[in-house]
Amino acid sequence: MIKTPVCDLFGIEYPIFQGGMAWIADARLAAAVSNGGGLGIISAMNAGPDYLREQIRAAREMTDKPFGVNIMLMSPFAGEVAAVCAEEKVAVVTTGAGNPSKYMPIWLEAGIKVVPVIASVAMAKMVARAGAAAVVAEGTESGGHIGETTTLVLVPQVADAVDIPVIAAGGIGDGRGVAACFMLGAQGVQLGTRFLVAAECPVHENYKKKILAANDIATIATGRRLGHPVRSLKTPFSRRYAKAEYSGMPDEELEQLAVGALKKAALEGDEENGCFLAGQVAGMIRREQPAADIIREIFEEAEQVLKGAGRWVG
Repeated sequence: MIKTPVCDLFGIEYPIFQGGMAWIADARLAAAVSNGGGLGIISAMNAGPDYLREQIRAAREMTDKPFGVNIMLMSPFAGEVAAVCAEEKVAVVTTGAGNPSKYMPIWLEAGIKVVPVIASVAMAKMVARAGAAAVVAEGTESGGHIGETTTLVLVPQVADAVDIPVIAAGGIGDGRGVAACFMLGAQGVQLGTRFLVAAECPVHENYKKKILAANDIATIATGRRLGHPVRSLKTPFSRRYAKAEYSGMPDEELEQLAVGALKKAALEGDEENGCFLAGQVAGMIRREQPAADIIREIFEEAEQVLKGAGRWVG
């Protein structure tokens, strides 16, 4: 079985994190991933502290394994949910969409391992100096908020730049992707899109169907004009947004166009007005499975790929 230093660092069986997907990654999914040997993550999204505390306690009822919380630093409640994580002493906090340095002292004091999601070498160095236990180097292939650099290029540069473990994210959907990331210098992986079709994932059935029907060119990146691009499936909403982005629409109106669109997709399955965030790897996903089966299958394949890698070279 594949084991890396990440397993011992976080107390997990397999070196895999579940992505903190807003409106999707709840206590049930996080507990299922943790029970399956990975590190489940609850998304704090834009919700307030009461919601997060409830989810943390619900997860503890469903698993005795470590799990984490993802905090989107652009949230208006970021400071409040940061405090909840410290009070509840969750095992791990992952962060996205910003620099977590201002909150790291309270997390570290509470004994929490902090793992920021980063999209550049500069940010990786900054959070490493601030005391991060590891970083998630997320390539532009990912779903949701994205940077500019691909996983293939970003991961080795980050691995060369910091002395803490690097967890690769973006474009990983099976054991081949895991094996490739290990060769790039990563000690673990984070998957989001693949877990969208986990049996325990609470996302609307229409969302799962869209992931299962996706092909290799099914996603689009929008929002670059506003400085915070996201990747989602091509839908009536994303096409309208892309058209508006390259029109003369003022920035304020463009921002408002996307308000509530992810919730409409994740909770309501609104195929006309919902934003179905997903990574480019969606085209590789073909069936719904329990989270534990997803994890086991991925690492069994990765092990076989790594054992047989020599057949391609002389």
